[in-house]
Amino acid sequence: MSEEHWNNAAGKGVRNNRRDLFESTVLPYLNSAYNLAHLLTRNQQDAEDTVQEAFLRALRSFDTFVPGRDSRAWLLAIVRNCFRSWLKRNRSNAATLPLNDESAAVVGTWSDPEAELIKNTNSQQVREALEELPLEYREILILRELEDLSYKEIAQIIEKPLGTVMSRLSRARRELYARLAGGTTERVI
Repeated sequence: MSEEHWNNAAGKGVRNNRRDLFESTVLPYLNSAYNLAHLLTRNQQDAEDTVQEAFLRALRSFDTFVPGRDSRAWLLAIVRNCFRSWLKRNRSNAATLPLNDESAAVVGTWSDPEAELIKNTNSQQVREALEELPLEYREILILRELEDLSYKEIAQIIEKPLGTVMSRLSRARRELYARLAGGTTERVI
């Protein structure tokens, strides 16, 4: 076998191994990526475009993936970044209202009656109420409650301190509860 033929064959083996590793590491989270994108974009086509872009970015940067790192959190961070890029391209910056992350943390979690309300509420109502939330709230609830990520993983994905994650999640839960209980229904984004 010539040296050139050997190098080509070896290169294909590396590419196949890399592809196989990518598929086994990242592809299992395709549904999670789509769910996040769909709930953020509120549109099937935009979600599909966002996920496609995220997977292309993930594939291109897979060499930088650190083995042992949570591949789902890594992929969802890429989906989030792709969504942010999509949002900048498709909507004015005025469409989002920034949250004051420096504000005092809201103390408390869901009480039992609130948890019962969520459990007993029609999932369509929950989805609609979730879609009405400001982006920062919607995003944090999706990552925690639907994707079941830890606070630490969420902090890595949204690139915010752990305290910000906790206070934003608390505010998001309260806002979702208020909407489900018949409170504010005005769309923010």
